[in-house]
Amino acid sequence: MTRPIANPAHAPARTRRRQRPFTLLRSALLAALVVACLFAAPTVIGALAGPGRQVPGPGNVQGQVALAGLEPGACMSFAPTSGQESRTVFIDPGHGGLDPGVVGQVGGQDVREKDVALAVGTRVAALLQSGGYRVVLSRTRDSSVMKLAPSDSVTGAMRASAVERDLVTRAACANAANASVLLSIHFDAFGDPSVGGTETFYDGARSFAAESKRLASDVQQSVVSALGTSDRGVWTDDQITAPALSGTGTRYGHLIELGPAQPGYVDTPSLMPGALVEPLFLTNDAEARLANSPSGQQKIALALKDALERYLAGS
Repeated sequence: MTRPIANPAHAPARTRRRQRPFTLLRSALLAALVVACLFAAPTVIGALAGPGRQVPGPGNVQGQVALAGLEPGACMSFAPTSGQESRTVFIDPGHGGLDPGVVGQVGGQDVREKDVALAVGTRVAALLQSGGYRVVLSRTRDSSVMKLAPSDSVTGAMRASAVERDLVTRAACANAANASVLLSIHFDAFGDPSVGGTETFYDGARSFAAESKRLASDVQQSVVSALGTSDRGVWTDDQITAPALSGTGTRYGHLIELGPAQPGYVDTPSLMPGALVEPLFLTNDAEARLANSPSGQQKIALALKDALERYLAGS
């Protein structure tokens, strides 16, 4: 079987009430509230797939999950748009902000992993909401999840230590949201542009490893079937080649969002079955074009939605 190739840039990141009504004041306050909502909405639910192009964002925003040290728009909760709330799904569009992930090109234009992952993630969220699920997105815009300090970056890029803490924050967000399942969305890369396909990872060291494997298998099967890609397989995260992991990740030996507790690396791990999917290679021209297109992003999102629903129906 083909060996796994993982993303080389990623460790797989409220007085006293007035006695009389004041009509003019109330009108002014109402107008200000409407204007504020109009300006805030794109920040809360918008996501950019590329320069000048917006993708559908989830509706029914509930607000930010209670967790310290978050960027605005990070760890956002969305209620179902139809039916009754059943379970919570945590969707993590990989990278963001100063961490672009891998970068491919289409027609001379960069295709950045962080952008296409966010585009797919917001589409998955909207589809799951319509199916009656509460969804928590790790990020809803081009940012990290953890609020960065000036010392967390150098020459415009996130330090490896900041990337690792950002990943820990994503796991903490999933835990704080009391999610039933975690899915992290990434895209792959390789030096040989002819290489392509789909691969999915889970952690085999957790007490719920069998459930994570079932989730990863459902995701892999659904994406390969929907896209017609080469099936590169389902792998445990300890089989990822060392360059795929950042400094701490290399010594830890697991994907930080999925792996077990280990002092100094991950003190509080994610508490639910999880998987990380890499649907396409952005260094493969045909696959980069598919990943960069709204129709391709929707195909991926539908496949991931179907896989998550299949997994949750059996658990």
